[in-house]
Amino acid sequence: MTLPLALLVLAGLAASAAPRVLARSSWADREPVLALWVWQCVVAAVLLCCVLAMALSGAAAWQAVRGHVFAPAPHEVIEAYGLGSYGPWAGSLSLLLACGGAWTGAMLLREVYEARVRRRQRHAELRRRAPRLPGEEPDPEDRLVVLEGEKADAWWLPGTAPQLVITTAALRRLKGRQLDAVIEHEQGHARARHDWLLHCSSALATGFPRVPVFAAFRDQVHRLVELAADDVASRRYGRLTIALALVELNEDRGVFGPCPTPLAQVPQRVHRLLSPSPRLSVARRLRMTAVAALVPVIPLLVAFVPGLSALRQI
Repeated sequence: MTLPLALLVLAGLAASAAPRVLARSSWADREPVLALWVWQCVVAAVLLCCVLAMALSGAAAWQAVRGHVFAPAPHEVIEAYGLGSYGPWAGSLSLLLACGGAWTGAMLLREVYEARVRRRQRHAELRRRAPRLPGEEPDPEDRLVVLEGEKADAWWLPGTAPQLVITTAALRRLKGRQLDAVIEHEQGHARARHDWLLHCSSALATGFPRVPVFAAFRDQVHRLVELAADDVASRRYGRLTIALALVELNEDRGVFGPCPTPLAQVPQRVHRLLSPSPRLSVARRLRMTAVAALVPVIPLLVAFVPGLSALRQI
């Protein structure tokens, strides 16, 4: 049982240490896209540790599983893993990890289902508030919906035919290129498929609320996707333009007052846009991207070391 336990210990260390290390980093706000990539690599490594531990313990417990896991491997490689010495706990551990995997899939399916329900409800609300005229046919190219409303708001509604929804109050408030910057911000979410990243992070955090890395992953994803979309808009229309647009859309919601609100990150986003820190150098970004990509490789190396050592001796 040494190797599966080593993988689980590695997963536990990553799940507990990664949120603390990344929370102390000062570069995440400067490079939100890179920070999202690092978080995804860490979460992938944790999940991969569990999958590999499940496969190895299952192979030790059941011959049928062993035949699938080690099907192309020579006999010396199988012997190198010492599957016969794993003991009676191998089957229980494999079943426990398999149940965790099934639970993860169930949480993801539930998140996707609930997202579709919310999307259908929003589409129904749009049809109620902006009904089509008699004889008007739906246009698949219609990507913009303007709603009559006194509350300044704009949001991207994902789906098979994604739409940008904006209220008339927002049109009155946003001046000059501010409206274009808001549209670019929302389109940045759509192009990067941030909705799927939000669904996956929410599913993991809901399914395993006591795992620190999953809860931190969800919280950071919700924050970083907004920073990334702000950067997309600022590169085309300028930081001041998108900052003023954020102020115009949110100043009536109490987010700039002394009391915290659910949108308390808006002042931080505005401050970040108005007082930008220098980006990391291209060389450093490339190094960090490559190092993050290697994080999921570590569990693979740990799992394959006995087999590779056996192959060298053949």
